[in-house]
Amino acid sequence: MQFTLDFNNTMSDVLGSEQGFRPEDIDGLKKQANEIHKNLQARRRTDIGFYNLPYDEKLLKDVLSLSKELAGSFDTLVVLGIGGSSLGGRAIFNALCHPYHNLLHSVGEGRLSPNASIGDVPSRCGRPQGSPLQARNKRSVLRIFFCDNIDPDGFKPLFEILNLKKTVFNVITKSGETAETIAQFMVIKKLLEKMIGKKYRDNIIITTDPLKGALRKIADEEGFKSLPVPPNVGGRYSVFSAVGLFPSALAGVDIKKLLAGARYMDEMCDTDDIWKNPAYMSAILQYLAYKKGKNISVIMPYSNALRDFAEWYLQLWAESLGKKVNLKGEAVNIGATPLKALGTTDQHSQLQLYMEGPYDKIITFIEVKKLKNKMPIPRIFEGFKEIGYLGGHSIEELFKAELDATRIALTKNRRMNYAIAIPEINPFTIGQLLFFFEVQTVFAGSLFEVNAFDQPGVEEGKRLTYGMMGKKGYENKKNEVAKWPKGAKRYII
Repeated sequence: MQFTLDFNNTMSDVLGSEQGFRPEDIDGLKKQANEIHKNLQARRRTDIGFYNLPYDEKLLKDVLSLSKELAGSFDTLVVLGIGGSSLGGRAIFNALCHPYHNLLHSVGEGRLSPNASIGDVPSRCGRPQGSPLQARNKRSVLRIFFCDNIDPDGFKPLFEILNLKKTVFNVITKSGETAETIAQFMVIKKLLEKMIGKKYRDNIIITTDPLKGALRKIADEEGFKSLPVPPNVGGRYSVFSAVGLFPSALAGVDIKKLLAGARYMDEMCDTDDIWKNPAYMSAILQYLAYKKGKNISVIMPYSNALRDFAEWYLQLWAESLGKKVNLKGEAVNIGATPLKALGTTDQHSQLQLYMEGPYDKIITFIEVKKLKNKMPIPRIFEGFKEIGYLGGHSIEELFKAELDATRIALTKNRRMNYAIAIPEINPFTIGQLLFFFEVQTVFAGSLFEVNAFDQPGVEEGKRLTYGMMGKKGYENKKNEVAKWPKGAKRYII
């Protein structure tokens, strides 16, 4: 299950001195990297808690125990969370579950039988015995929906397909005060009370801070089952906490192997040698690229299963590194803008810009060496030379050829790119990928000399919202909104 990082296409040997890096450019950061490594290793024992999550045996035991308890009673899990409270779990779900999981596990009126297990699915769907889906463990699995936006036109229609008595809601907010999630929780609580009565508490699982916050107090007072988010783990770094593990377990993901993959990557990154540490090297490439004016960081997985993984990366990178001030309090307004693209889809939408637009991007490809499915292309239309050449090949062969061709074409145009490769998609390799990008991001934060764990830029929007919604203590913000200029009519068409 070897993870590889190939950064040949960032070097001056390939791109030339104007666009590429020299080995000495990287070596120039050795001393700084050594100091950063020592600092991160010390802080993992105190305030950087994500490093320790893959080793938390009690957390694993609690998540597995609760998921097993619920699996036989419910057919659907709805995750109520936003940002880091949703993106990590969604990334795992879409990477490791069947692409049509919620349809695959539906019976009757779009609902899963409470006794159905993942092993039942192949026979119902005509899948061959011994398929990857059947090979997973036999515990019961649930349909999973992630409600990470409070748009009522997206949220309310969900109830049209849910049997509320058979639905468990996982309310996730570390602070316990996230307005969007709490609003959803309030709606759900009232609905469940009306439909189920006193036993409605069985349909709600709280994931929040273990000691403080309004939601923690509510959970304790009302007796909701709950799981903790460690105080030293921020939301966007919480994928290996109950935030990501609990929904994954109920979806049938082998979370033990997921955590094993994270531990394996932690071992790979346990060195200050930047030429042997893939996460540190990747961060250095991003940092040096930014210094060369490449202020857009594109992540482009060639895998549909990693589409939402790219979404998770966008938040991790943008919220961690986009900062107004550095650690010294100096105004820097720093941070590369992350973009996501999907191979091969976005070869037909974004690639033109990457190929011929400004030299302001560094592109990270993610390659999956072994795909799960094989699809031969039949030998037909042989009389049409324009398309007949495809016959006798396979869909996966074409898919891989497009990845290689895109990398070569970009490199010929001196466009900086590098590739991360995993042998296949499974819980172990996804665990590696997630942990890799977390370490890359915190290391990059230290290179840029910014706090990779706060997000002051989003706070003002929250305060203004609190004022408009009538939260006590924010009356001045309500007044500020009321007095805000409406804009000149001449600029409105």
